Amino acid sequence: MKIIALSAVLSFALATSLVNASSGDEHHFPGLFIGATNFDGETEFTYGIEYEYKFSKQWGAGIVYEKTNDAHHGDGVTVKLASIYLHPWKDLRLGAGFGEEKVGGHHPHTEDLTRISASYDFHLSGVGIAPTLAFDFIDGETATVFGVAIIKSF
Repeated sequence: MKIIALSAVLSFALATSLVNASSGDEHHFPGLFIGATNFDGETEFTYGIEYEYKFSKQWGAGIVYEKTNDAHHGDGVTVKLASIYLHPWKDLRLGAGFGEEKVGGHHPHTEDLTRISASYDFHLSGVGIAPTLAFDFIDGETATVFGVAIIKSF
């Protein structure tokens, strides 16, 4: 089900991009994320990488990989997801994604994850600084991820 939904979202973005292809703008947006995740009353350091490919000035798709080493009472959590992004105004980016949360430790397990996110890019000397807020929905509970992504586009 998750794969079908993700395929539909990516197909829509690709179809839209063929109609609204950007002209000469940068398309690749890799970044490093540093922040924190709050879940069940605990806030833990989170770091990761992200990548977005912009199909047009308004639409992009990408992947996110995040690690929270001390989450789940020290067992650690890894988040992997694919997202679709809408850029409705200036450097505002709204995202929706699907993926998984993998919990380590003595009883490792994997849960499906849905994410909604918002960020705004501030440009300084060719580098984007993007304060980011995301909400992860996992098995009926919500984790809040907040921090900053440092992005270099090309």
